[in-house]
Amino acid sequence: MMNNIKPMFMALLAVACLLTGCKSAQDIARIQDKTMDSSQFVNITDVVPDAILEIRYYSTYNFVGARIDGYEEPMALMTRVAADSLRAASDDLRRQGYTIKIYDAYRPQRGVDHFMRWSQDLGDTLTKAYFYPYLTKKQVFDGEYVATRSGHSRGSTIDLTIVDMKTGKEVDMGGTFDWFGVESHPDYGGGNPETMEFLQTVPDFTAEQFYNRMILRAAMLRHGFKPLDNEWWHFTLRDEPFPDTYFNFPVKRLEK
Repeated sequence: MMNNIKPMFMALLAVACLLTGCKSAQDIARIQDKTMDSSQFVNITDVVPDAILEIRYYSTYNFVGARIDGYEEPMALMTRVAADSLRAASDDLRRQGYTIKIYDAYRPQRGVDHFMRWSQDLGDTLTKAYFYPYLTKKQVFDGEYVATRSGHSRGSTIDLTIVDMKTGKEVDMGGTFDWFGVESHPDYGGGNPETMEFLQTVPDFTAEQFYNRMILRAAMLRHGFKPLDNEWWHFTLRDEPFPDTYFNFPVKRLEK
């Protein structure tokens, strides 16, 4: 009986395909695995044309030190609804004199799996001095800077900063993307993100750097995103459309 289940299932898929208009084996595979379905995603630059892209996981300049699995092109993708909210936040920031710069958006599960393999290779410390000088790899994961499941894979999370439109330079946030440590926490150095108040507690982090973080944070929160406690650059759409789906299609330009 068990041997007949797969043929029966495939036959049912074929009928469903006929009813819904799909025409190929690829379409049938898409029904089988919704994690490979990019139909509800968009290229962010089609929605926010002036967004600057610096897709770190397509390059080797990241905490792994290699291009991450699944990043086939230096593109930023998001769900349609998240990209529309990002456009509203971007327009808000533009009125204040800033454009957005994106480091990462949708991340396929295969990329997260790549992070997991990196974590198991304790001898690989190539990028330690640049991204996690005070932490062990175990502490990187215990601190939830990297996880076995990422909100990025659900398609409505983004890592970004802002660029001053007058100078063309990134705004000083007092720390860099993917720096694993307390310095990346939004409340670092005596800041209170809830009240936007700052009382300096460390000499190397200033009120200006804190308020720069708050400019980005406030705009993202006004337009439907929620922040992360340990990364000033990380935001997820509050009402994300796929809260339980971890997609795995590759990062590359989507056809319109």
